[in-house]
Amino acid sequence: MRARMIELSWSGPRVPAIAEELGCSQKTVRCWLHRFNRSGVQGLDDLGGQGRKRQITEEERSRIIALVKTVPPGRLRWEPVGELWAFDESGPAEWTLDSLAAAARAEGIEVGRSQVRRILLAEGVRWRRTRSWTRSKDPDFVPKGRGSSASTHSHPTVRR
Repeated sequence: MRARMIELSWSGPRVPAIAEELGCSQKTVRCWLHRFNRSGVQGLDDLGGQGRKRQITEEERSRIIALVKTVPPGRLRWEPVGELWAFDESGPAEWTLDSLAAAARAEGIEVGRSQVRRILLAEGVRWRRTRSWTRSKDPDFVPKGRGSSASTHSHPTVRR
């Protein structure tokens, strides 16, 4: 389309006619004609380097995503002899954005908490486990009883 603008310009029509024929604005036609006059055919190419450069590589993004699938170092596990142990007791038991960012930095990836969040959201990766307060492996666990308010009904009442 840019080359067509130049070709039409050489054959005589003015900017408004070129813009109408090509279905673009007059400002666009003027912009490309000026760039062609300044830089020749190379002026019709896209300018490289537009926009902000990515701070981390695709390989580093993949490593961050893979990190979520690993077991956090502080999570307790059962040993075969029946005792609980953690790989690193001072480490996080659950992945949070802060702990994921710290783990990524420990692997040499310079990344912040908010950037980890954006990466995981863009990929649709969950970093939090769903928690269930209704079930527990603890034998002394007692589930909650009925609601504390007498005005809260467990079933919807039908009024006549």
